Amino acid sequence: MLTTILIGFLGFVTIAGLGFVFVGGGGSADNAVKRARAFSDPAAKRKASKPSRESTAESRRKEIVNKLKDAERQERKARVTLRNRLQQAGLSGSTTKFWLISGALAAVTVVGLLVMGQKPLVAIGVGFAAAVGLPRWVIGFMAGRRTKKFTLEFANAVDVIVRGIKSGLPVHDCLKIIGRESPAPLGPLFQTLVENVGMGMTLEQGLEKMYESMPTPELRFFTIVVAIQQKTGGNLAEALNNLTVVLRARKMMREKIKALSSEATASAGIIGSLPPGVMLIVSVTTPSYMQVMFTDPRGHLMLLGGVLWMSCGIFVMKKMISFKI
Repeated sequence: MLTTILIGFLGFVTIAGLGFVFVGGGGSADNAVKRARAFSDPAAKRKASKPSRESTAESRRKEIVNKLKDAERQERKARVTLRNRLQQAGLSGSTTKFWLISGALAAVTVVGLLVMGQKPLVAIGVGFAAAVGLPRWVIGFMAGRRTKKFTLEFANAVDVIVRGIKSGLPVHDCLKIIGRESPAPLGPLFQTLVENVGMGMTLEQGLEKMYESMPTPELRFFTIVVAIQQKTGGNLAEALNNLTVVLRARKMMREKIKALSSEATASAGIIGSLPPGVMLIVSVTTPSYMQVMFTDPRGHLMLLGGVLWMSCGIFVMKKMISFKI
């Protein structure tokens, strides 16, 4: 009898232990109840999904910051490299051709000054300035004018893409329309982009190559928006529409700064051109009065000091009236 009771008790304990192991006891039941409440409670759902959304937004912000830093480094590199400066100016020649033209200009300047009776040291100095300074100034002027034209029409080009996407056109066809309808330099650059994409480049790679010949912040913003949209998805038309708002706001800010600094710009131009202008007028009206400055060694030192001080003053005024946005 006792043996039967003991066997039944052990069997009950064994079955209860197995049930506790597989079911998990009261804690598992509590967890099941909590999970059921979480599925039925929308607030709990939002609370559970909130960290993932925050992490996604944080990763997107980090990616944008990293791309902007890369853009700043590439823009500084593009400003320094002569080859990129030639591309920005729209010149297809190589750097070797540029240096050959600079050397020929220096030789013509030195020979011309020597024939006019100037001293060899003065002729060499003026020839060096003509070879190094004048061609770079011309390239910088052409690049700035071309960049200004590109920036002026770029917001309209992005609007074409936005309207094309909303009407159902693919991005590639929108780029074709811009390349065909837009004026230079915007149209040819987008036409080159379409050709590069057609040859197998990705859109991001084509935009990076386009940025080498036109390193503007507006184009970099466009490249970042397209790259992030391709990686994370989303409404490209809405993102580009927001970009056009930013681009037009930057344009308005640039025009406002130009209007506010116009008086300082005019003053800097007058102050910078007044001493050379007076010296030229005096040299033409009374050449004997200014001849001493060019023949006497003390006059040479005075002219050198005047040029240095004028250069410092013009540099300071340029920094005061230049604003980067």
